[in-house]
Amino acid sequence: MNDPAPPDTPDGPEDDRPATTPLLAPRDGVPAVLTSPTEFARAAEQLAAGEGPVALDTERASGYRYSQRAYLIQIRRHGSGSFLIDPIEHPDALTPLIDVLEGPEWVLHAADQDLPCLREVGFRGRELFDTELAGRLLGLTRVNLAAMVEQFLGLGLQKGHGAADWSRRPLPDEWLNYAALDVEVLVELRDAMDAALSEAGKQEWAREEFAYVLARPASPPRRDRWRKTANIHTIKTARGLAAVRELWTAREEIAQRRDVAPGRVLPDSAIVTAAAAGPQSTAELTRLPVFGGPRQRKQSGTWLSALLRARDMPEAELPPRKTPTTGLPPVSRWEQRNPEAAARAARVRPLVKEIAEANDLPAENLLHPELVRQLCWEGLPVPVTAEAVNERLAAGDARGWQRTLTAHPIAGALNSIDDSASDSSGTD
Repeated sequence: MNDPAPPDTPDGPEDDRPATTPLLAPRDGVPAVLTSPTEFARAAEQLAAGEGPVALDTERASGYRYSQRAYLIQIRRHGSGSFLIDPIEHPDALTPLIDVLEGPEWVLHAADQDLPCLREVGFRGRELFDTELAGRLLGLTRVNLAAMVEQFLGLGLQKGHGAADWSRRPLPDEWLNYAALDVEVLVELRDAMDAALSEAGKQEWAREEFAYVLARPASPPRRDRWRKTANIHTIKTARGLAAVRELWTAREEIAQRRDVAPGRVLPDSAIVTAAAAGPQSTAELTRLPVFGGPRQRKQSGTWLSALLRARDMPEAELPPRKTPTTGLPPVSRWEQRNPEAAARAARVRPLVKEIAEANDLPAENLLHPELVRQLCWEGLPVPVTAEAVNERLAAGDARGWQRTLTAHPIAGALNSIDDSASDSSGTD
């Protein structure tokens, strides 16, 4: 039996790549955690004396806290060094840092995750370079920070504490080392990726994408979030779903008030178990798994009240058994509901995938799938012009580079459907 060939990578076979050098600690050591207004002002002065882009990262406590606030902010700039900022005790004293960081380009990895909590404490950026998004534009198969630092810089980045409880105080030294390393070579990675984007002819694409991410408003809250409760599909009645909803809402209020992750207040499994069992008294409730524990016994009145509200709820107020549909139906159902749209989707969706592959891109980064679906569902006046497609894509927030690649081909694909229909009718 022959040995399998080594897996290919963007740099060639894996065995031909240079050995990775472990990056175990920051070159200047782990900086002290800054907590006071005086320390923030001094850090701002040092950052102002630096040059070039600013590497930024944040650590949250997802899975432990209800909020998505930043419990640690990491900053690094050439000529200034690295800084670990604890924004919890004195958020109002961050102004000097906010002001000095407003001008330089920010370098973030997966900016969508960090921008909301940076904005929550007042940070404002004018320019952005998102290394994860740059990786997607370059067609990389692995776009996590460690993989790209290894590929572009030949360094092995230590990982392992991203999901930790960063609201803990004091923070362990090992965690602080990890946090400082996340910005240690981020600017160097940015420079290497910018060169790769330039070589691939995608530098302007990246600039448009980064500007879009920086300017994009926050997404509105999802509706009916309680329907995401794990194993809710086992609840088969509308009244049972009402019990899930009431328990979920009560849990949400407690979690928000205490700033504790909802699953730590009451696990989803307990919500579904109680909704299925329908206990009528505290004694019945506390005989159920989880609810018999000392912590849940203290909250038993809250949970029972939620269940009784669901039990006594008028039929008209019960939630529908099926999730209310918003937006378009699945494409698999278009043939029956909107055959013209189905025909458009059959031409346009594979075309978008083909264009993306030709440009070494994920299809979702070429055009947002929902925008493609909307275009296919609604159609455009015939004959379809590239200008009309361009306007429709622009109205859906497609960037200029995306429209340049897709407007003419999509117009041609849509017109070919009508040409085919005309040919078919002419042969009858």
